[in-house]
Amino acid sequence: MGLGDKISNAAEDMGGKAKEAAGNATNNDRLKAEGQADQVKADAKKVGESVKDEFKRD
Repeated sequence: MGLGDKISNAAEDMGGKAKEAAGNATNNDRLKAEGQADQVKADAKKVGESVKDEFKRD
């Protein structure tokens, strides 16, 4: 995984956590759900990049 990808995934994950926290603070279920979805997307990208890295090693 390239450094740019790692930074992008981390930023998306942190943005999702911020959205989720804002949704919790304001009782906004939609914003909370968006934040959780952003975190799931970031995690999926991390897994995908890890799989690609493993194939490159072989």
